Amino acid sequence: MKTRAKILLVYTGGTIGMIKDYDSGALKAFNFDELLQNIPELKLLEHEIETLSFNEPVDSSNMNPRGWLQIAETVEENYEKYDGFVILHGSDTMSYTASVLSFMFENLHKPIIFTGSQLPIGDLRTDAKENLITSIQIAGLQKKGEPVISEVGLYFEYKLYRGNRTTKINAEHFQAFASPNYTPLAESGVYLSVNDGVLWKSSLKQKTKLHKKLDDNILILKMFPGISESTVEHILSKKSLKGVILETFGSGNAPNEAWFLNILKKKIASGLQIVNVTQCIAGSVTMGRYETSIELKKIGVISGKDITTEAAVGKMMYLLAKDLSTNVFKTIFETSLRGEMT
Repeated sequence: MKTRAKILLVYTGGTIGMIKDYDSGALKAFNFDELLQNIPELKLLEHEIETLSFNEPVDSSNMNPRGWLQIAETVEENYEKYDGFVILHGSDTMSYTASVLSFMFENLHKPIIFTGSQLPIGDLRTDAKENLITSIQIAGLQKKGEPVISEVGLYFEYKLYRGNRTTKINAEHFQAFASPNYTPLAESGVYLSVNDGVLWKSSLKQKTKLHKKLDDNILILKMFPGISESTVEHILSKKSLKGVILETFGSGNAPNEAWFLNILKKKIASGLQIVNVTQCIAGSVTMGRYETSIELKKIGVISGKDITTEAAVGKMMYLLAKDLSTNVFKTIFETSLRGEMT
């Protein structure tokens, strides 16, 4: 039985790929050809590791659909040659990237594990080494010759999460990410413990397919007390706008004033897809629970249920590129495609 996995480590950019120049004190890009020299602990891993780096590393704040496609195509081009993939990525937008890749890959049969760090790999107190080493171990986990993980995951500070369930919650602590509405897939302690019952499993009878088209004609509109009619009208009048993620209060509540509902109703009638997600870090949209969300449901606003904003962005870009009818779009969005909602 095969126990030694072949892992491709892909560096896209981010803090984890930086190392301190001790002469100048400045951070510089890490040379991944010298990976084993800089992280000798990797020699203790039983897996075969090969590395690939973007020609021009991308700060995650500059990540966009072109970068997502580059990552996805890198995995696609090497899919048959490796048993698993570890993607090193800046933490600021890692949840967005992990989420959208989960939709781009249909029937994924191998692990794509995102990780990064809060401190550079050369820093004395870095979290980079543990995140990197454990991510490689997770990507190489096999049972009866098949990968244990067969979805897009995000590993950070001793926990593996489903990528499209994560959100960044802290800019300073090592525990930078959380998955408020879904339990971790695995936890690292003295032993690496996998929660088999919550893993996503694709049909082995279906081939893995990469969907390369994304439509980024979307925006996020966050509700706040006192938001004005002119503001909402101006924002939703953007030319070529196809989708809106409406960040509402609590369990999906928004102003039920006539002007607000009339604007949304008019936009929905013109073909704009509007998805309701909660501003709360945890919990779910339940339209109709309170009077302030009953009308949203009536006029055709789509329920995002317990999806994160990051996953809603990826799912909307993915589905808008399919050119679906309004009703079909609503039905599919409200259905869990990759375990992104309950």
